[in-house]
Amino acid sequence: MTRVDYYNDPNAPKANSIAVAVSAFIQDDEGRILMIRRTDNDLYSIPGGQLELGETLAEAAVREVREETGISCEVTSVIGLYSDPKHVIVYDDGEIRQEFSICFRASPISGELTTSNESREVLWVPPARVKDLKVHPSISLRIGHALRLSTETFFS
Repeated sequence: MTRVDYYNDPNAPKANSIAVAVSAFIQDDEGRILMIRRTDNDLYSIPGGQLELGETLAEAAVREVREETGISCEVTSVIGLYSDPKHVIVYDDGEIRQEFSICFRASPISGELTTSNESREVLWVPPARVKDLKVHPSISLRIGHALRLSTETFFS
């Protein structure tokens, strides 16, 4: 499945769905950020995905990180709640989704970097190098909020 993200684009199609999604911002002992290169849009991102029935938000974040990166983690706090209706995600099956995502801060526990069907590349990125990668503005926003190390939760 492919996807196209529209952000603050007046030509974006109108959303026809909304789903709960999670993402996780994780740094290693050197301060590097765990990132993936997505298979559906070829952009770099922090790991994340959709909540499944029967799991909590934190469980979904832990599962998505493990599935996409091979890294086991522990959720430690909430960075932000993102529901900007100006961020629309179009999938090739006809779904046009309004963004609704909870971004967590998490700590790595164990594991080896491993790609998946959702991640063509998994890497630890120094914060100063993130700007050199092709990252969607909505993910750059989350990373910026995480790096400011505020105790306040962002919400939109």
